[in-house]
Amino acid sequence: MSILKLGVLISGRGSNLQALIQACNTPGFPAEIAVVISNRPNAPGLNFAAEAGLPVVTIDHKDFETRPAFEDELHASLQAHGVQLVCLAGFMRLLGNDFVNRWRDRMINIHPSLLPAYKGLHTHERALEDGVRITGCTVHFVRPEMDDGPIIMQAAVPVLPQDTPPLLAARVLEAEHRIYPAAVRMVAEGKIRVSAGRVQLAAPVTAPQSLICPAPEETTTTA
Repeated sequence: MSILKLGVLISGRGSNLQALIQACNTPGFPAEIAVVISNRPNAPGLNFAAEAGLPVVTIDHKDFETRPAFEDELHASLQAHGVQLVCLAGFMRLLGNDFVNRWRDRMINIHPSLLPAYKGLHTHERALEDGVRITGCTVHFVRPEMDDGPIIMQAAVPVLPQDTPPLLAARVLEAEHRIYPAAVRMVAEGKIRVSAGRVQLAAPVTAPQSLICPAPEETTTTA
C-alpha cells in the first residue's frame, strides 16, 4: 500500500495537526506528514510538530511584498517535500486562485460548521444567535471561494440550551478531531473522487442513527 504524503498548513495552536499526527502514528494508516508549514513563526502548533520529529518550515507572509510571492514560496516548499495532499488545519490566510488551482482536488480544509451554512469566522456565535439546534463541522476540498468546495465528510453536533460559544466550540472540535483523519484516510485509500463539483463515494454508505435535538420525549400508550 502506498503512503500518501501530507503537507499540513497551520497558523495557531494546531489541535487538528495533533489529531493528524496521532492518526499517522497508528499502524496501517495510509498517510504520513511530510512537512508542517506555518505562516506565523510563533504558532504553538510548531512545537507539537517538532516534538513529533516532523520537518517544520516557517514562511512568514509578512516577509513578502505580495500574496503571489508568498504563495510561490509556499508552493515550492510543498513540492520540495514531496507533498501529495495539502491539509489546511487552522491556516488563517486566504489563498489566491492560482495557488488553489495548482492544488485543485489535492487540498482539503476543515471548517467548524455544517457547510454551506456559516462560512467564515465566528461560526459558533452566529449559530447560537440564530437558535439552531444542530451544528457541526465539515471537511471539504478547497476552492478559490472562502469555505467552499466539494464536501468529503461532515459531523453533526447538538446545540445545548446552556451552550456558550466556547462550550459549543469545544464539542465541535472533538468532532473535527474524529473526521479530519477519517477524511484523509478516504482520500489516501482512493475511496472518493470529485465529479461534477461533488464528491462521489466508491462504496455505499451505512447511515448512522439520526441526530435529533432536542430529543423527542418518549411516548407510551395504554390499553
